[in-house]
Amino acid sequence: MVLGVVYGQRPFREYPGWEYNDFPLPPDWKTPGEWAFARLMYPPIFGFGRGFRRQRGVNWQEGYSNWTIDYPRSDRHLSAAVRRLTRIQARSVEEPVNLDDGDEVYNWPWLYGVEVGHWDLTDEQAGKLRDFLLRGGFFMCDDFHGTQEWQVFIASMQRVFPDRAIVDLDDREAIFHSIFDLDGRYQVPGAQFLRSGRTYEQDGYEARWRGIYDHKGRLMVAICHNMDLGDSWEHADNPLYPEKYSALGLRIGVNYIVYAMTH
Repeated sequence: MVLGVVYGQRPFREYPGWEYNDFPLPPDWKTPGEWAFARLMYPPIFGFGRGFRRQRGVNWQEGYSNWTIDYPRSDRHLSAAVRRLTRIQARSVEEPVNLDDGDEVYNWPWLYGVEVGHWDLTDEQAGKLRDFLLRGGFFMCDDFHGTQEWQVFIASMQRVFPDRAIVDLDDREAIFHSIFDLDGRYQVPGAQFLRSGRTYEQDGYEARWRGIYDHKGRLMVAICHNMDLGDSWEHADNPLYPEKYSALGLRIGVNYIVYAMTH
């Protein structure tokens, strides 16, 4: 992997999010690490779904956009789990990453995108993400549901990789066994489950574990469709949110990170 560790990066950045604007910083937030939760910033698509009304006139580069869903609470909970469950020296705070920001993305070997059923990458951003991945980077995306959001996701992902297939991942895939054996996975719902009792959203009735491989057989894009792992991390300390969902969500996140750091 040609991407370096994250020591010596520029100071930690924060943005206002939809749910949290003053989430407390951990006491060791200035301590660097070999891994940090890198969160993809992206422009939202307008005129579709719940993102339309609330995002018109909002500059996505200043936060308060779809990419800030669950942020930063979910990021910090997963980072804490990585510290507890692996030997990876994880930074306690996340890093928002803008593909338009020079070569910044190349400093972060693992990149996470939330609500990618609402993203709308430019051609330049798609090209940068493609180069990042082909150089050894890893992209995990999550929290999008049903047919319509899949179509929005595909519209940008096909600009990233117009020539590479999205495939369903076999249970024997190494990413499901890098730390925990994740056979028997089940759909992980968002916090809406507490109101609705449903594990699915829209017409996303079944969880889909998909990915894109590079020419050497390395999984470089992990697509978590019809599930909300971000909420399972965010609500890991919420006594109302079922433990079985946070337990699986955290194990999935840890496995994906360890796979990304070792392949």
